[in-house]
Amino acid sequence: MSTGSFAVPASPRQDFASGVVHSLPIVAGAIPFGFLLGSLAAKAGLSALDMGLMSALVFAGSSQFVAVELLDKGSAGLAVVGAILLVNLRHLLMGATLEPRFRGVPRARAGLALFFMTDEQWALALRRGPELSLAYWYGVAATLYLAWLSSTVAGTLAGALIADPTAWGLDFTFIAVFLCLLAGFWRGAGSLPPWLASAAAALAVHALSSGGTWHILAGAVAGGAVAALQAKGQGRTRNV
Repeated sequence: MSTGSFAVPASPRQDFASGVVHSLPIVAGAIPFGFLLGSLAAKAGLSALDMGLMSALVFAGSSQFVAVELLDKGSAGLAVVGAILLVNLRHLLMGATLEPRFRGVPRARAGLALFFMTDEQWALALRRGPELSLAYWYGVAATLYLAWLSSTVAGTLAGALIADPTAWGLDFTFIAVFLCLLAGFWRGAGSLPPWLASAAAALAVHALSSGGTWHILAGAVAGGAVAALQAKGQGRTRNV
């Protein structure tokens, strides 16, 4: 069985367990966030079955929030699908950074694994570095997937029980998770340029656009471009 460029752990079961453990802090933030999404979906008229299918097939929190908002406004199905694709365009850049790990992996297996790629999964994979294995990947994926699916469905079932989910601070939980993930990538002052470029681009596009989600893509492209230029410059320095 080909594992491509993934590390081969001494014990796949132990590596899978490590993925589960490392994803638990994220789950702590994902559950209330999923509950919030489910509650908003119920108010938009979606059933628990609708929410379960969306979470199972889309599995992307930010785009699901956009979809629920559009559905609540009565938008056409094609517009909802287009918005989901737009929000998730950043996954093209994220997937490109993981290409060395999936090199040599059969396309069907790589496609199945990458279906579970979320921002948090991607961040943990990068932090794992050379020790990343498919067993670890699926340990994270299975934990996040089940937590997200169950919490969004539970939120939809609870629905009308929570009049204002934001009053409980549920809307801030995922922001806190992302801040913790970002802190894990801090490598000194050299980490600042991509972060600042991403933030500046996202804020500028958000301020200039009349709604929509283009600022997410703008931030991803700007941050990725600056990081690529930094890496290219460091490579030239080493070759001198």
